[in-house]
Amino acid sequence: MTWLPVPTWRLAALAAAAAPIVLLAPLGPAPTLIAANVVLLAAAGVDWWRAPAAGRLEVDRDLPGVVALDGEAPVVWTVTNPTGRRLLVRLADELAPSLGARDRWARLSVPAGGRATARTLLRPSRRGRFTPTTLTVRVEGPWGLVARQGDRRLKGELRVYPPFRSREEAELRITKARILDVGLRSATGRGGGTEFDQLREYTVDDEFGRIDWAATARTGKAIVRTYRAERNQTVLTLLDTGRIMAGRVRGSAQRTPAGGDPRVRGSAQRTAAGGDSTGRGSAQDVPRLDHALDAVMMLTAVATRLGDRAGLVAFAESVRGVVAPGRRRDQLSRVTAALYDLEPRLAESDYTAAFAEALARFRRRALFVVLTELAEQPVAERLLPALPLIVRDHVVIIGAVRDPDVERWARAIPAEAGAAYRKAAAVQALEARRRTVARLRGLGAVVVDAPPGRLAPELADAYLHVKATGVL
Repeated sequence: MTWLPVPTWRLAALAAAAAPIVLLAPLGPAPTLIAANVVLLAAAGVDWWRAPAAGRLEVDRDLPGVVALDGEAPVVWTVTNPTGRRLLVRLADELAPSLGARDRWARLSVPAGGRATARTLLRPSRRGRFTPTTLTVRVEGPWGLVARQGDRRLKGELRVYPPFRSREEAELRITKARILDVGLRSATGRGGGTEFDQLREYTVDDEFGRIDWAATARTGKAIVRTYRAERNQTVLTLLDTGRIMAGRVRGSAQRTPAGGDPRVRGSAQRTAAGGDSTGRGSAQDVPRLDHALDAVMMLTAVATRLGDRAGLVAFAESVRGVVAPGRRRDQLSRVTAALYDLEPRLAESDYTAAFAEALARFRRRALFVVLTELAEQPVAERLLPALPLIVRDHVVIIGAVRDPDVERWARAIPAEAGAAYRKAAAVQALEARRRTVARLRGLGAVVVDAPPGRLAPELADAYLHVKATGVL
């Protein structure tokens, strides 16, 4: 490693202080200038030579490993000084601008034979995988005239995961489903599934068709069968990452329906106002894929916590990633790890290949949730011909997020020619979207076309409805 000499401000100050002496010297400016330069260069050379060599300093960077897009995490630099004198060390790290580091530079005074640390906070603005490898280190000489500077290779990896904005919504639905499952709501709610639970005595709230006549004859009392929602079912999410998912959609990334948890409502109000609980800007104007990622995480969390298996197939022009269905505690982490660095590809999505891959891997009847965009032409040309592959033997839900700007343009009263053309285009787009939804439903699919921030909760509600009614 080559360490280059870097002049410091002290050398410049020393040169400036010597200037009057050069001008007033009795030997004349020229000889005095030469002599002064020789002295300065000699002092700088000695100072550079006495600065520690590259291999003598131990420099370390501690990365957090994983951080959420809406969170923050520290990066810690540690410098160990094996020499017998105090060192002044400056660091400059190779951190991408999208990591949002508060500082990429640090100045440390490292005691003799000791160590010193410095830290900065990361607040990422883009998800994905980051691999900083270079750390520039500058060590000043004992006189502070010249420093040695060079690069140290410290390979690291930082993964920025997508934010789970619907986490609180997921907890609300899990709690509600469990309450209904154990019968704390009502007898009618308790018997909503099709998996046998137990026999008990008839009450006025029970359905007449639930009476078990054999048990009634044995006991001499009216006995009913109670049922619960099935467990051990499979929920497979097919995530479209093609070009139509690259379109950006304005709107709050998290909203709460009226009557929901006050904590969630307050969080949603902060988001709508342009900030979140950390004081940062809300996640607005993001690709459709980011809304879909939140839906995938919520479905995985709700399904696995309720005893079902959740899996994932991500695809574009080909299959990009597969997570086998499971209900382990770390299933959400496995799915998130497969999602965090996915970006939309500027290619047409091959639904036929994705559905064939899913059917080849998972033959058991399952709930297939297809997350895509309901643009008329791609759906008509690619999704509709492929849909019969899965809708025949599986329950299919198709989820998409609609653009509130288009709806606003369609409702607006135009004041100029440009606004009138925009309104006409918006009305035409909404009508085409309604036709697309009707055609998908005509083939037997359930369609959830939700506004921004509501895709994940409404898909979870659709899943819970399928689970409670025993459609699977």
